[in-house]
Amino acid sequence: MESCSKCLSELFYPRLTAMAANGIPEDVLMDHDLIKDLVDVAKDSALLNGVLMRTKETPNSSEVVTYAPFTLFPSPVPKAIFHQALAVQTHYNRLVDKISQDSSFLEEALASTIKVDDFTGRLFNIYRHVLQEGKTQSIVLGLNRSDYMLDQNGDGSASLKQIEINTIAASFGGLASHTPNIHRHILKVAGRLEDSKRILDNNPSAGLAKGLAKAWDLYGSERAVVLVLVEELQRNIFDHRYVENELWKRNIPVIRRQFEDVSKTGFLDQDKRLFVDGREVAIVYFRNGYMPQNYTEQNWEARLMMERSMAVKCPDISTHLAGTKKVQQELARPGVLERFFPGEPDVVDQIRATFAGLYTLDMGPEGDKTVAMALAKPDQFVLKPQREGGGNNIYGAEICQVLEGVKQSTERMTYILMDKVQPRPVHNYLLRLGTPLKLSTCLSELGVFGAYVRHGQDMVLNECAGHLLRTKSDEHSDGGVAAGVAVLDNPLLV
Repeated sequence: MESCSKCLSELFYPRLTAMAANGIPEDVLMDHDLIKDLVDVAKDSALLNGVLMRTKETPNSSEVVTYAPFTLFPSPVPKAIFHQALAVQTHYNRLVDKISQDSSFLEEALASTIKVDDFTGRLFNIYRHVLQEGKTQSIVLGLNRSDYMLDQNGDGSASLKQIEINTIAASFGGLASHTPNIHRHILKVAGRLEDSKRILDNNPSAGLAKGLAKAWDLYGSERAVVLVLVEELQRNIFDHRYVENELWKRNIPVIRRQFEDVSKTGFLDQDKRLFVDGREVAIVYFRNGYMPQNYTEQNWEARLMMERSMAVKCPDISTHLAGTKKVQQELARPGVLERFFPGEPDVVDQIRATFAGLYTLDMGPEGDKTVAMALAKPDQFVLKPQREGGGNNIYGAEICQVLEGVKQSTERMTYILMDKVQPRPVHNYLLRLGTPLKLSTCLSELGVFGAYVRHGQDMVLNECAGHLLRTKSDEHSDGGVAAGVAVLDNPLLV
């Protein structure tokens, strides 16, 4: 064991000093007896705190559950950057809401994408249908999550850069509400009481439920339910349940259904009120419907019916489209943010400060320039298709393969190009069922939840609803917790 720990030390000591300065010191990370004990404590703590998932083998049964994957230690995040991310969230809420109301902007921004990307095109057809028919519901509910990484500057400082904003099915607010206690406990057992006090309280499930409850109140029917639209495989059910339970505490009834159930039993009455299984639906909370494989023809028809209905949609179709990668890229163009925030230069500056470089791949000289730039230095960029759900982005040499294949065709317009954010790696242990324990070089992504409700023209709720830190080994370029790559984490503010 001694020789093993010696080679481990030689392998990691030189690179561990950065972590030591800010986060968990290397003597703790390298103390193998302590780590072994802490891992057992950590897994039990996760189970005690309800940070749970169903197993791959039985995704639709809670007879057997396991801990959701998480880091052994919290990861260092600079305090100023963390607070910057929280502070800009209410501005992002307003931005998403303003985009969703600007049909000419959405039409312009997505014109090239909907010609070549069938999925975005189908969503846009529903949007046009609803627009022509006239919106039936003046209550708008947005629950989103803006994701960031910390880009290393030449001088050693870091800056906050947005990776994307998720306007549909933003996950892990439930589980993230219960991870702080795990890391506090681990740090105490490790003899690091002062560090344990630096773990912040965090309760996104209450913040997200507050938005749902506000919209349900405005809908004005005590019998009407919140319908959570869920996937067929429900490994991450406990993340949902925490938000649902917050609603039940307020005596707001919740039902869970799939697209197929809506197709079979759903209908609109003469006032366009939505009924599913004979129950009036006040809110459709989409935790599904963000990927092409979520839709059959029947499911597309069910989505259209829900969009046409009086039910509050979370998100409605225009808010869903506001979260596309193409819209993200268009927002980075000069003057676009000013269009949405006239006379609010401070808000524009705060949002723009979080943008990474974003580039169009539309046909024409500007797109040609983007292609040439990406082919010349592929390691400096990420190629992003119009997809959600993690694991879709393209990196490095693969960018060249893809672009060489599509550079002369309109198919390239299904992507955007973004500067690759270069975060400072830290070291940590990633705890995941069935994975051997090892010290990994890790990268983290900070998510900030937003909740807003607009009634007609009045913004009646606009809040930052909490945060989420996810961490993955630097061996993986892309993918989230649900994709089996990242794990749950907590910021240790430094």
